[in-house]
Amino acid sequence: MRYTVLCDNTTLIDRYFRAEPGFSLWIEEQGTKILFDTGYSDVFIGNAYRMAIPLRDTDYIVLSHGHIDHTGGMGPLLRLLAENEWEGGAARRPAVVAHPDVFSRRVKGDAGDTGCDISADIISGRTNLTLSAAPVWITESCVFLGEIPRTFSFEAWEPRGKLLTPGGWVDDRIPDDSALALLTPEGLVIVTGCSHAGICSMIDYAIQVTGENRIADIIGGLHLYRATPDRILKTAEYLEDIAPGEVHACHCTGLRAQVAFANYVNLQETGVGLHCSFP
Repeated sequence: MRYTVLCDNTTLIDRYFRAEPGFSLWIEEQGTKILFDTGYSDVFIGNAYRMAIPLRDTDYIVLSHGHIDHTGGMGPLLRLLAENEWEGGAARRPAVVAHPDVFSRRVKGDAGDTGCDISADIISGRTNLTLSAAPVWITESCVFLGEIPRTFSFEAWEPRGKLLTPGGWVDDRIPDDSALALLTPEGLVIVTGCSHAGICSMIDYAIQVTGENRIADIIGGLHLYRATPDRILKTAEYLEDIAPGEVHACHCTGLRAQVAFANYVNLQETGVGLHCSFP
């Protein structure tokens, strides 16, 4: 299993890629090519091209949740696939896996719409779309966790705007926020977009779903940039207790949390251009 960061808020030092407030990860797992999130724009496409990563060969697109900084690249990606076919390339119809609420309309105060700006109907016309609140196994060793039970009270957040449901507008607690768990000989690799559900809850659920309690790596945004010192401390203590091999906290984690984590876990620098492999 190998992953590469295609989009993040920063790039690695001396790696000449583009960054933006968003996240996208390329995963190669047992011959299966998985694109996890698509960032805010087409930045991930240009970065992938520079790294010779074949996005046209994508087998699965996994969306962590519906916010625009994780789904904004879906339009450019679908155009890339269509253009490749128009120019004589192989026709590709990747599978898309996400929570049922990922394409729901969501608004937040003066910011207006903050959700995915492309509809499920359009996406399903170009892909094989699977929407599930239950876990979905993508390969024998890679599972989309679906809706995450929120089991740690200190991770509770106030609603982030409003979410449009069939019953009308409700407080948006981002029920669609999910993650991937990948089984490796070294333990689980947890791939998360923003961890709105709480990274501790995510890890706890990943252990339940897979039966593996060793954590090899955590990669993605942990959404602690506005968290209280108490929440940061309790998260750091939880991570110290489970002793992950490495932590690649990026995107929306925040400096205060990263500084704190450095005293508790093996925190590694993360940004566009990062490659990590597991046997």
